[in-house]
Amino acid sequence: MTRPTGDGVVLRVLIYSDDHRTRAHVRGALGPRVDPDLPELEFLEVATAPIVLAELDTGTVDLVILDGEAAPFGGLGLAKQLRDEYEPCPPLLVLIARTADRWLADWSRADASATLPVDPIALSREVTALLRRGTARG
Repeated sequence: MTRPTGDGVVLRVLIYSDDHRTRAHVRGALGPRVDPDLPELEFLEVATAPIVLAELDTGTVDLVILDGEAAPFGGLGLAKQLRDEYEPCPPLLVLIARTADRWLADWSRADASATLPVDPIALSREVTALLRRGTARG
């Protein structure tokens, strides 16, 4: 669901976390473009689950990154809800506290996961793969 802007096309990435530092780390790790073959990224930082749902209702989100440690509504449960309620659902990446928690990401039916604190290289690799798949479908 790439969107045209005055400067061309952008991919809209929603970052959900109740912690503004986590949102800033994700945004900083990804930068304005994760791959030269993909459009620039536009970030939408969200701190509450109801706003995530409202933004997905617009149909303009290309990727959702969810903080599994967010409170009071964790990103893992939210990922499962999004997968159950939205068709089509944009790709979902959940941030987990430990690699051992990968099973929770699988339970949530997220497309990918990355650990906190954010590893910029690993996160960029996962996001690039998800966005490539998404732009190939769109």
